[in-house]
Amino acid sequence: MSILNVGLVFGGVSPEHEVSVISTLQAAAALDRNRYRPVPVYIAKDGTWYTGAHLLDVEAYRDLDRVRARAIPVRLDPRGAGVLELVEDDGRRFHLRRPRRHRIDVMFLGLHGGSGENGGLQGLCETFNVPYTGSGILGSALGMDKVLSKRLCREAGIPVVDFVAFRESEWSYREEAWLDRCEAGLGYPVVVKPARLGSSIGITKAKDRTALDAAIEEAFRYDDKVIVERAVTRLREVNCSVLGDPDEAVPSVLEEPVTRQELLTFQEKYMRGEGGGGKGTPQRRGAKQGGGPGGMASLDRIIPAPLSDEQTRLMQELAVRVFRLFECAGVARIDFLLDVETGQVFFNEINTIPGSFSFYLWEPSGVSFEVLTHRLIELALKRHRDAGSRIHTYDVNLLSERSLAGLKGAKGSG
Repeated sequence: MSILNVGLVFGGVSPEHEVSVISTLQAAAALDRNRYRPVPVYIAKDGTWYTGAHLLDVEAYRDLDRVRARAIPVRLDPRGAGVLELVEDDGRRFHLRRPRRHRIDVMFLGLHGGSGENGGLQGLCETFNVPYTGSGILGSALGMDKVLSKRLCREAGIPVVDFVAFRESEWSYREEAWLDRCEAGLGYPVVVKPARLGSSIGITKAKDRTALDAAIEEAFRYDDKVIVERAVTRLREVNCSVLGDPDEAVPSVLEEPVTRQELLTFQEKYMRGEGGGGKGTPQRRGAKQGGGPGGMASLDRIIPAPLSDEQTRLMQELAVRVFRLFECAGVARIDFLLDVETGQVFFNEINTIPGSFSFYLWEPSGVSFEVLTHRLIELALKRHRDAGSRIHTYDVNLLSERSLAGLKGAKGSG
């Protein structure tokens, strides 16, 4: 079997840039080199695309300017029939040799936030007719938008907490009216979030009107749409990953993140050192490959989450329902809120490209990181084959001389 060239796409124009680097380099280290050859495709914070062997070394990213100085700019060149090439482009007008080309057999998408996770890059891959990992355009776009995702789940009978959502243009010069509406509909405390951002960036808990006003302004720094949710006062957060596609999807074990604060923060998710505990105690599950940062795997968490069998089955079933509702593929992580007082479970959000690809939830489920990456690529190739079996063109040339004459006649008859 020939070795496939896997274009690992990471970085991106997003506040989650560094998180994407960590997640994707973890996956790169886990790839089976007997099957796959990793080709790094790093998107800098200004949107420039690069490649280069050093981009697979997580230590290189300690100095992002130096990373870019050593990297080689590339452009995408679709060749038809599902073939995509990266063409090295150093910007010079004249070359002593032809630019080097890298064939890409499948794109492994590791971007978090922005156009890399909201369907934009997925649409580019479909336009280029190249296989890509993860969810398609629809699931990616819906999953990235906390407002639309909650409305869709609510419509499907999946519980969500009460919320109010609005855009910055609606908020401006009507602040007091929106504050009144939030207070009347939700009360306090509330949680304020940018609608289309992850990694707990820009999220604030507000317990009074002044704090709510400030939290909304903070959220608008990151997005022009904000969601204000009723806070679950006695809260447990529980997450479940799902692997597969709409035809066949399986849930992972559950995790319960452990936080020392009221809300799980970016710092707690990504900026703790390694540690750990025994079975049933908070564990920091770091990446085994490369010894680099653990990404989402460095978060304190209890795996499996200490829940009853009934609660575990309920959340796993809900996770698969959400995965299929959004027509997801690959691996996703669905986050739930558990009200300790009532026992009620609420859908919180779905991550269609979860941090560290949720490998730390699949290893306890019997799926190694190497097998997980292999499965993601298999699913990408399967979707591409299935799409290729459909009719995409209609064999009629409306621009032929005969057809154009008919079109002209129809236009003149009006």
